[in-house]
Amino acid sequence: MYRPGSKPIGLWSAVSMGIGSMVGAGIFALLGEASAISGSAVYLSFIIGGIIALFSGYSLGKLGARYPSAGGIVEYLTQAFGSGLFTGGMSILLYLTAVISLSLIAKAFGNYATTFMADETSPLWRHVFSVGIVLLFVAINLRGARDVAVWERIIVFVKFSVLVAFAVAGILYLDPALLSPKDYPPVRDIFFSLAITFFAYEGFRVITNTAEDMPDPARQLPRAMVISILLVMLLYVGIAFAVFGNLPTERVIAAKDFALAEAALPVFGHIGFTVVAITALISTASSINANLYAVTNVTYQLAKDGELPALFGKPIGHSREGLLVSGILIILLALLFDLSEIAAIGSISILFVHAITHIGHLKLLRETGASRVVILLAILVTLTAAGLALDYASRSSDRVAVILGAFFAVSFSAEWLLHRLTGRRILPRIPAGWRTPK
Repeated sequence: MYRPGSKPIGLWSAVSMGIGSMVGAGIFALLGEASAISGSAVYLSFIIGGIIALFSGYSLGKLGARYPSAGGIVEYLTQAFGSGLFTGGMSILLYLTAVISLSLIAKAFGNYATTFMADETSPLWRHVFSVGIVLLFVAINLRGARDVAVWERIIVFVKFSVLVAFAVAGILYLDPALLSPKDYPPVRDIFFSLAITFFAYEGFRVITNTAEDMPDPARQLPRAMVISILLVMLLYVGIAFAVFGNLPTERVIAAKDFALAEAALPVFGHIGFTVVAITALISTASSINANLYAVTNVTYQLAKDGELPALFGKPIGHSREGLLVSGILIILLALLFDLSEIAAIGSISILFVHAITHIGHLKLLRETGASRVVILLAILVTLTAAGLALDYASRSSDRVAVILGAFFAVSFSAEWLLHRLTGRRILPRIPAGWRTPK
């Protein structure tokens, strides 16, 4: 990435990027659906999901400290498996799922925005808001990483403060009877809800894409990863207690996308409902901002490695043309498709890419100094979460396996075709240690 002057992403900017990406549409839009599976025991699912994220974050943090790169996971896959068809296919899969996730977040922003308009308002306004928020943050990202970091710190501070205040007040006024363990569903249902609750964590990978903008990534990146995941886990658990301690599970399920705002009514009244709904808008906007930055870095790395056309790596403003291409794809998907089913496929795909990255990490342990036991646990828990997500999604749709297979086919076919068109040779694995540590 083009960056004049000093590197702008310090520890707390990276933490803000991670929190901004994680605390987005997931916690606002999916809490009701998660409660339909695990009831008032959702907080246990958030704890388990946070633990899985910490294992995965440890692995990615160690890799990022040893191989600081704007490409993040793309770089780690290349280090482990070389620059070839497998790495390229996995990297394109990661890019596609990130674009789809962004489209879903943009649609969520549009849905929240229209709640402040009259009931008879045209549904076209949802599209207007969805497109508008993407264009706004494409423009901000074109100004470079420094502006992204400044905006993210401001947005994250606002939404995190509101959500912490909501969680604390909700816990102070909660009814313990609503959280009684006697009303918990079977343990297996709590694990099934992990397929949904983990989606609210998966954005922590964005931190890996900040490495080249960090003055000291070897020290700052792993710390930012752990701090952001722990803070978000505490926030999610607090929110779960506040929501289910003030509303019966049936009302949470009925509220669906607006469960948090609905839970604010008993404590703060209609003003609280409005404040939390506005915070939902801020949160989805923040998630778009952080994820656009990460997606641009991924496409830049892929273009530099020859896994995407060179267009994606060409400079424009203080960013790359991959930002514009991604913005167009996000808008098209948000306008043309219902992404609820595809989002589940995207979540499974991302978990699978993470698992493959951790498996590759086993080849690089001498370089990263990571614990073999912890990396093995990261592989185990990530694959388990992917399996649970696939099981849950397959129960709700018979097409999940077909769509998932199509995702993989498109990713690897595109990579194979690019190699054929460019005449680029598939290279063997890059030896570990080819890059000297900084």
